[in-house]
Amino acid sequence: MNAMNAIHETRATTAAPLVAFRDVRKSFGAFEVLKGIDLDIAPGEVVALIGRSGSGKSTALRCVNGLEKINGGTLTVCGRHLHESGTDLRDLRKDVGIVFQSYNLFPHLTVEQNVTLAPRKVHRISAADARTLAADVLAQVGLSDKAGNYPEQLSGGQQQRVAIARSLAMRPKLMLFDEVTSALDPELTGEVLRTIERLAASGMTMVLVTHEMSFASSVADKIVFMHQGRVWETGDGRMLSAPQTAELQQFVGNGL
Repeated sequence: MNAMNAIHETRATTAAPLVAFRDVRKSFGAFEVLKGIDLDIAPGEVVALIGRSGSGKSTALRCVNGLEKINGGTLTVCGRHLHESGTDLRDLRKDVGIVFQSYNLFPHLTVEQNVTLAPRKVHRISAADARTLAADVLAQVGLSDKAGNYPEQLSGGQQQRVAIARSLAMRPKLMLFDEVTSALDPELTGEVLRTIERLAASGMTMVLVTHEMSFASSVADKIVFMHQGRVWETGDGRMLSAPQTAELQQFVGNGL
């Protein structure tokens, strides 16, 4: 067992799930993408969603912060019932941060300004507190020396780490990562994954959609293999070396 897995095994909790899917369904027109998802995510848990393109994993992730509205079942996130009408999504997103494949940084703002824009607008923090906050979260992602830089002066990996810092600046209870390394070359992918690994070690609750199988195996407490809109297999990193179904065996064997 590696050190990261040892850290994760100390996180057993009897607390209520931070995220609870119950028979969740989602359709786009006549096409049903999620066909009855059941999944719990505990506080402090790191969950990796894996599967082929079109398996429903990114749709499931987007449902968690309300970017997609579910059509059936129940979904509770940070105590909020997303299946009920009238859920305040702006309030939800104070607790749920999300980082996408594209960085979406404002090119005319410095790194510090990109990171502190939302906290200053949403939480009305002072300029001095914003600088302190920026210094803290940029240190978390290893970019303390880039606060005054503009996005065009950074590598792709650095920009993605700024995007992570921007989400952390809202002090979320839950972080979502949607294939954040898929547009990066291997070297830059490594620096972003190391940042996420440090967040995992700090106890941050995270859900990752990823194709990085070795990373998922070493960092995630729970791996969820999705296939054709359903949760097909769930387990720790050992399930990737001992698949219980032909579908996961083929997926792992193809190196997807």
